[in-house]
Amino acid sequence: MTMLTAIDPTTGAAVHEVPAATPEEITAIIDRAQQAYPAWRDTGIEERAAMMRRVADYMREHVDELAPVMTQEMGKPIGESRGEVIKSAWAAEHYAEHAAEYLADEHLASDATSSYVQYLPLGPVLGILPWNAPFWVAFRFCAPALMAGNTCVMKHDPHVPGCAAALEEVFRAAGAPEGIFQTLQARTEDVEQAIRDPRIQAVSFTGSDRAGAKVAAIAASEIKPAVLELGGSDPCIVLADANLARAAEVSALSRIINAGQSCIAAKRVIVERSVHDEFVELLTAQLKDLVVGDPRDEATKVGPIARQELRENLHRQVTTSLEAGATLVLGGMMPQGEGFFYPVTLLTGVEPGMTACTEETFGPLAVVMAAEDAEHALALANDTPYGLGAAIWTETERGVELARRIEAGQVSVNGIVKSDPRLPSGGIKRSGYGRELGPHGIREFTNAQQIWVGPVRS
Repeated sequence: MTMLTAIDPTTGAAVHEVPAATPEEITAIIDRAQQAYPAWRDTGIEERAAMMRRVADYMREHVDELAPVMTQEMGKPIGESRGEVIKSAWAAEHYAEHAAEYLADEHLASDATSSYVQYLPLGPVLGILPWNAPFWVAFRFCAPALMAGNTCVMKHDPHVPGCAAALEEVFRAAGAPEGIFQTLQARTEDVEQAIRDPRIQAVSFTGSDRAGAKVAAIAASEIKPAVLELGGSDPCIVLADANLARAAEVSALSRIINAGQSCIAAKRVIVERSVHDEFVELLTAQLKDLVVGDPRDEATKVGPIARQELRENLHRQVTTSLEAGATLVLGGMMPQGEGFFYPVTLLTGVEPGMTACTEETFGPLAVVMAAEDAEHALALANDTPYGLGAAIWTETERGVELARRIEAGQVSVNGIVKSDPRLPSGGIKRSGYGRELGPHGIREFTNAQQIWVGPVRS
């Protein structure tokens, strides 16, 4: 029997182990999703909303039981874990409140007596999710999909089986109808069976661009829609007229949330040369005193990297960038002892072509590049195969104007790049396609059905 094992990154010890689903069990889970679909599709949107509010209430009431599962399995500091549970509850509440508005019929004038578009559910949808935000990404997927009338099969990352089980229990405890939300504890190589199952109508994938390409190819071969939220090498542009202190503060925060293991975190801070040295001093001051340690400790700001091989890859990215000529300002040394910790690290003098620019970095690594002026900064920002998120710090009106020229799915002007249930999120280029959250996200997994009602108007 194949087992899925969770390793506590603080100690390196195995903490959870569950059997991987067999092909027959995968089929049975999809069976239940299909059986539950007709009744859920026909459930009124207010009743769906009531269920989602119960789910949110349960999470808020049990945050101190749910959050430690995340901290144990992937090392998120406990304060951030609590925040993630609460943010997930917010997503459930947001769609409970706004789904009817987002899915309202859209009347369009034509030669018909009446013509409009209505947004109808598709059926069972499959979410293939990552380890780095186990609760939030699950609700980013399921809250809009469920409120649209679909049923959800969630295939979580095999390294967080306890989180996956906890999510299913949340719905069970909240009294959700049987089969509308199920966890599929499966090996990564077995997910193709679920994608190809004819009852699965659409796929949502969050993860690396390499894995996303495989998922997209399989889904396309079955002519099924997919939403892909993939990797990023997100730029943060800091121009000479920016509030440098605030830009440094927010850039530091962006790099150390979840120990820097976030797709939409600033990966490359591109600073206009005239303020480069001043900004680096401010950023260094923000980073150097951050507490790296046990994520169960309330004082910890940076926990461990989720897995040993991820830490080794991060260290490779640092060392190869240094060998190519980058300057080490902070950190950069592989620590001794148990757990998968890595120090907060700052590299300057980073140039295009260095590993820290050409690959997505997942860890507490801040990279600073110098730009001659705003035009050079924009060129550096767009010099990447990715296009997920970006930030720009400058005078507000100028920032809004320059944002149009940044190749990314979302841009924050004088603020942190983050996901928000009220606003659509997603990427372009190798960062994926489709949108999650906001009104755009809930419509991704619907049939935008055109209705034409005669007779023809004279």
